[in-house]
Amino acid sequence: MRSQLVKHVTSVLRVALCSVVMASASVGAVPQSPATAKPGTPRSAPPAVPAGVPLPAGYLIGPDDVLAVVFWRDKDMSSEVTVRPDGRITLPLINEVQASGLTPDQLRDTLMSAAAKYVEDPNVSVVVKAINSRKVFITGQVAKPGAYPLTSATTVMQLIAIAGGLHEFADAKNIIIMRTENGKPMAYSFNYKDVLKRKNLKQNIDLKPGDTVVVP
Repeated sequence: MRSQLVKHVTSVLRVALCSVVMASASVGAVPQSPATAKPGTPRSAPPAVPAGVPLPAGYLIGPDDVLAVVFWRDKDMSSEVTVRPDGRITLPLINEVQASGLTPDQLRDTLMSAAAKYVEDPNVSVVVKAINSRKVFITGQVAKPGAYPLTSATTVMQLIAIAGGLHEFADAKNIIIMRTENGKPMAYSFNYKDVLKRKNLKQNIDLKPGDTVVVP
């Protein structure tokens, strides 16, 4: 009986020891999972499109405007350019393109057509970085005569304020706005004192690019 008991105890201990060894092996092993697998080669991200300036209603590209032209998969063709006085821009491979007089969307379509000769399925963005072509002018009896950028709606009264106001002996009743419409010179009268008195407010018109305000 004693020998049988010893054999039974020995068998139980062996089973327990094997269980401990197997459990230890299980704890030490680190199973492979899809989450720990090495990722594949990442795709190259498209180039970032730079932020542009807010565009006024009816905006058309003009000389001295600064444009960022970004081709999605071709950095060598991307460029920041300034519209020349002749209204054209120069880009790598495409060379010269007419930009003045077009909207940014129209220029983008033109560039996509031109680039299709050299690049398969071109994707291009046109961003206006600076508007330097839209200017109005004020001359005569004001504190700061000169050219001013027209980046948003601006009235005659606002331009006078931007230019520092009228001189003491300015003829405030006979201010003239000179404008060219359809190739013909036009002149509009502006009575500063009437507007101050809230009379004939319609004469305080929104200025257009190229307008010149003359303060005698």
